[in-house]
Amino acid sequence: MSNDYRTLELQVIRWAEARKIIPNGKISGQAEKTLEEAGELVEAAAIITFLDDECTGMPGYAQLRAKWMAKYRDAAGDVLVTLINGCALADVDLVSCLAQAYDEIKDRKGTLLPNGVFVKEQA
Repeated sequence: MSNDYRTLELQVIRWAEARKIIPNGKISGQAEKTLEEAGELVEAAAIITFLDDECTGMPGYAQLRAKWMAKYRDAAGDVLVTLINGCALADVDLVSCLAQAYDEIKDRKGTLLPNGVFVKEQA
């Protein structure tokens, strides 16, 4: 199986077509599913952050972190699947969406501080 993005995107679309998500699904339904999967991503990220901040070196830390990293990877993939499906239903290319977003942020300057606050560079 190829792991390049375009091949995987086509496989996801074919999977969704076989299950009639495409064309019978709604863009709004895929957006709601994206939020659900993003919630699972946030949960896993919060637990991993807690483990890293508070539990490093404790017995079972590595195994628990590995469990939540697997959940994080699964949720990240599920978010991508729902975005691909939603874009397919909307006849929008997800890569062009990414390119547009990057074009908007590419010239922004600043730094993320260790406390999590992003400080924009003054123009």
